[in-house]
Amino acid sequence: MLLRDHPLMSYHGIPSWPPAWTWIEGAENKKPPGEVGTLEELVLPNIRPLDRCFLYIEHEASTYLGCLLIDDEPFCSQLANLLRCYYNHPIAEIGSLDLSYAL
Repeated sequence: MLLRDHPLMSYHGIPSWPPAWTWIEGAENKKPPGEVGTLEELVLPNIRPLDRCFLYIEHEASTYLGCLLIDDEPFCSQLANLLRCYYNHPIAEIGSLDLSYAL
């Protein structure tokens, strides 16, 4: 089961992957759609519920923020731990991860 297709990768029945990207800083807002860029950082909120994680990516000399909303809190925590191992990897590669054995 690929990360992008995993049934728990959703929020209220709406798929969460890939997140919508919001321009933070850098050369220019290219409004990138989909599985673009390289994962730079992942941040979990300090408050409950732990139903989201924030992804920072670099894409064409700009930084973007995306939010993964996930109904299942344990899955969200496991996913965050996994994604931290993929800093500096392309988002498309991360979307292709096989979660059958990883989570």
